[in-house]
Amino acid sequence: MARKRKELPLLEDIEVVDVAAEGKAIAKVNGLTLFVPFAAPGDRVDIQLTRKRKKFAEGRVMRFRSYSDRRVEPPCAHFGVCGGCKWQHLSYEDQLKFKQKQVKDNLERIGKVELPELQPILGASFTFFYRNKLEFTFSNKRWLTDQEVGSDKSFNNWNGLGFHVPGRFDKVLDIRKCWLQDDSSNQVRNAIREFCLQHGYTFFDLREQSGLMRTLVIRNSSLGEWMVIVVFYEDDAEKREKLMNFIAGEFPWITSLLYVVNQKANDTIFDQEVITWAGREFITEEMEGLQFKVGPKSFFQTNSEQAYRLYDVVRRFARLTGEERVYDLYTGTGSIALFIARNAREVIGIEQVEEAIADARENARLNGIENARFFVGDMKDLLTEDFIREQGLPDVIITDPPRTGMHGDVIKAILSTQPKRIVYVSCNPATQARDLGLLDSHYKVGAVQIALKAGIFALPSV
Repeated sequence: MARKRKELPLLEDIEVVDVAAEGKAIAKVNGLTLFVPFAAPGDRVDIQLTRKRKKFAEGRVMRFRSYSDRRVEPPCAHFGVCGGCKWQHLSYEDQLKFKQKQVKDNLERIGKVELPELQPILGASFTFFYRNKLEFTFSNKRWLTDQEVGSDKSFNNWNGLGFHVPGRFDKVLDIRKCWLQDDSSNQVRNAIREFCLQHGYTFFDLREQSGLMRTLVIRNSSLGEWMVIVVFYEDDAEKREKLMNFIAGEFPWITSLLYVVNQKANDTIFDQEVITWAGREFITEEMEGLQFKVGPKSFFQTNSEQAYRLYDVVRRFARLTGEERVYDLYTGTGSIALFIARNAREVIGIEQVEEAIADARENARLNGIENARFFVGDMKDLLTEDFIREQGLPDVIITDPPRTGMHGDVIKAILSTQPKRIVYVSCNPATQARDLGLLDSHYKVGAVQIALKAGIFALPSV
């Protein structure tokens, strides 16, 4: 007989005092730290605990007894259910302040490194409609909101096109208006949904792995170019043709209309063939006169304006004179490498995704950049003594790893090369702090620049 699970308590009239990562707020009760979503410092709430450990607990707000004066009205009708935009109930000024504090706390507590005075955080000019890429999921079992559940209505249509509900891989919230990407994205998505519903197209069943319509990717650039990628699960040529012709006719301004038939277990398309239905197979982004081809599998910072500010900070922190050999680790499509190439003697980019390196080489050719070379390989395997001996010691290393941070072998290789400067770009201050702690034996943090809706930058210098 299974042991009965102990019910966790409801904590009443608790004050929320701070913010944490991943959109959670912090309350404290008898020395125990509580993490709750969608609350703001100054709220007084009743919290139902959902998970309890020795030093912390997690819960959800069951009742607001009083609201913080920090709160603002979220513009999005999906706020609180959708997994994105977790801080819409706070002013942007407060978001900036709390993000700066979060990064500083991570660097000090996890990295335990000495920090200079932090430079003022770089906020974005546009707090809505700023993203250049969104991915939506078709589902035949959409998530019902609390209002729908309590409405006593019967629902005949369970199909939805939107974002995954946090913690529920098989449930998708049907999104009518998203505030993250230019409103043209909403028009395309809603039109595709209505066409599929009217013509009886089956939406994907994430558990059973069945259905025609799987995912939808929409990308755009600061030059006004648009890419739409429709991902099908079933290979039905007749229905596919009808839908793609509808999209092309309804939205002639789409620059790149593509499709994929993906019948494998996960949604990634990096190993799938992408077919061009109409227009070009790429869109173009531009920075300081440089043009970047962005293909369906390309990585590019999702906020074009903040990406430019990020690259400008990287260039400033690198303090290039034109004589340096620069290693750009985790170079992706080479956007940072190509951006700083005119200020360096030579740039060497390393990335494990073969398609990304192909994009980097093509973008170098497109822009007439001849002092940037790119190599494919897993960073910990490629960045060896032999590689460094063949390519030459770096004067400056720029590193922009994934959220998991750098592998220990990569950190050892960096320390062995002893570059004059390291510029570390990160979207995860916790793993960045860990890595800076490991670099602290030979380097100190000379400057830190934080940005919201872009990366986080730190410069360890000798």
